[in-house]
Amino acid sequence: MAHRTQTPTRSRLTRRSRTLLAAALLTALAGCGGGDPGDGAAPVKEAAVPAVPKRAVAPAGLPGMPPLLDPNDVYAADRPNQLSPVVRNFPSRVYVPNTVSVIDPATYQVVETIRVGIQPQHVVPSWDMKTLWVNNNRGHTLTPIDPATGVAGKPVEVHDPYNLYFTPNGKYAIVMASLDRELVFRDPHTMERKKTVPVSCYGVNHADFSADGRYFVVSCEFSGELLKVDTEKMEVIGQQKLPFEGAMPQDVKISPDGKTFYVADMMAHGMWVLDGEKFTTPTLLPTGKGCHGLYISRDSREMYVPNRGEGSISVFDFAQNKLTKKWWLPDGGSPDMGGVSADGKVLWLSGRYDSEVYAIDTASGKQLARIPVGGGPHGLAVYPQPGRYSLGHTGIFR
Repeated sequence: MAHRTQTPTRSRLTRRSRTLLAAALLTALAGCGGGDPGDGAAPVKEAAVPAVPKRAVAPAGLPGMPPLLDPNDVYAADRPNQLSPVVRNFPSRVYVPNTVSVIDPATYQVVETIRVGIQPQHVVPSWDMKTLWVNNNRGHTLTPIDPATGVAGKPVEVHDPYNLYFTPNGKYAIVMASLDRELVFRDPHTMERKKTVPVSCYGVNHADFSADGRYFVVSCEFSGELLKVDTEKMEVIGQQKLPFEGAMPQDVKISPDGKTFYVADMMAHGMWVLDGEKFTTPTLLPTGKGCHGLYISRDSREMYVPNRGEGSISVFDFAQNKLTKKWWLPDGGSPDMGGVSADGKVLWLSGRYDSEVYAIDTASGKQLARIPVGGGPHGLAVYPQPGRYSLGHTGIFR
């Protein structure tokens, strides 16, 4: 009986001893793990933390400006047929200022003529994309057109409206008062004058904004100069004379990566390449006689550059940083201002001195149509176009 009753006791002691021993060993090992490598213990290597790849961050934008969709591409919202709900149901049309000839791009036919003020220069989509404003330069009015119906509204009195832009936050419209030598900041809906910025150059003309919207570059056509303007302060912060006798700068466009401005020059027969941040002296890239407009392809890879004085369109490749193609209109012409179709397949340009409009295949450069319109067609607008909001001119969208 004694032998039988002691066996379980020994077994319990043995298991208990083993448990205590294991605990002691774990404590000792834990102590060794935290010891100083200098005391003879092997150093403990910390697990490597994998590096987190840096993501491109969009620059801090102008207060109230919608952030860029892609910090490496200011035109990321302009992909083929990515129409905003605001414009999705608008009929596809091409609006050509002479009076305003309205072309159906499906048939290449003028389907309507809208009477506006004296000497219309550009058809400009509003920041909210709900209105097309016709700039009646000599008539000193802006005529609103409803792109849903094609009906013109009551003209608004605005002095010397050669061109029209909108700040990236939608707070102001900016009238390029060319002969008045003024930049006029106005309410974007009523066009009530808010601030007038006198300039010392002649012929303020075209513009484009930096990627962050905090400044914009303006061309001065008649004095061959460029301005740099602080958007929020509404002040000129830089001015320079182009290094070419008789320079006549026209359209302005920023590169997709936001690092470079291009300025077409119809007398230097090429485009100026400008560092907007430094605003140092730009260099000239020859394109062709009468270089005038600048239009970005829907994939942000190329820029179409119409040369008004020779009837050609040069094609600039951003990645290769060079001109790669030149398309010639088969019967000559004067390709001027315009835009790219919503699907990106057709480049539409006015024939300034030939009372016509050209439709050009962006894949081949082939002329698809040559459409007679009224005299002196200029800044035509293709509408609607992809994008979230408009910066003005004939359609600069972000």
